[in-house]
Amino acid sequence: MFRHTSRLQFTSKPDKPDALYAMKLQELIGGAWGEMTVSQQYLFQGWNCRVPGKYKDMIMDIATEEIGHVEMLATMVARLLEGAPSETVAGSLDGDAATAAIIGGMNPQHAIVGGGGALPSDSNGNPWMGSYIVSSGNLLADFRVNVAAESQGRLQTARLYNMTDDYGVREMLKFNLARDTMHQLQWLAAIEQLQEDGLGGVVVPDALLDEENQEHSRTLWGLSDGQHAHEGKWAQGTAPDGAHEFTYLNNPDPLGDIADAPAPDPMLYATYNTSHDGIIGKVKDKLGS
Repeated sequence: MFRHTSRLQFTSKPDKPDALYAMKLQELIGGAWGEMTVSQQYLFQGWNCRVPGKYKDMIMDIATEEIGHVEMLATMVARLLEGAPSETVAGSLDGDAATAAIIGGMNPQHAIVGGGGALPSDSNGNPWMGSYIVSSGNLLADFRVNVAAESQGRLQTARLYNMTDDYGVREMLKFNLARDTMHQLQWLAAIEQLQEDGLGGVVVPDALLDEENQEHSRTLWGLSDGQHAHEGKWAQGTAPDGAHEFTYLNNPDPLGDIADAPAPDPMLYATYNTSHDGIIGKVKDKLGS
């Protein structure tokens, strides 16, 4: 059961309306890394968590908080759109409403679809998609995705912070930045806790390590013109799991056969060279395969 309280987590009041910035702020609502994504991602991870106790409780705490972040941003967007489109857009470029609507004005969907309110979409008007969320049932894999989500979200918030000088907007974004900092650290700590509790190793999943082709589980393949990849910790020394030793192999030979497709069914009317099989056979004979 969820309960709603009318008070926001933090004040969301701009100093003045700004329809263009309202459009930009939509990215933090309905973008791939926006609050709708993380709220739904954490909710499904929490609902699917098979480990009762501290992990499930923590996931549900942060998931519920993120719902509140969506409301904060939606409220800010509505207040940034105050007076739009007639007042804000018309006045944004010295009263030239036509030019303002094209260059400096609002997202028209804010007026046409949202009635002057926020939308479940990104800054380009693309609708939010449930396919953005990740909930695999493996907490270690999910927590790593969550670190990335909070990192990308904080990055976008920081960029938007520098796109406005509105004091009220910046005060809200300062709060959001701080919570994104906390959440990054929280998920990193949760990853450490999982490993300490024996619920996850370094590689996900911590299984089939003996069955896999171990010859290829430690080697960085040099497949580009760059000459310095071998200088990193990922190409030499002990791997983070303590069990693998990294090596570097420059310009490795292909290990597979020729990527030729079989002749198509004639009823599909696909273009096909009838001499194809003969040519491939000669090549394979030369390669000894």
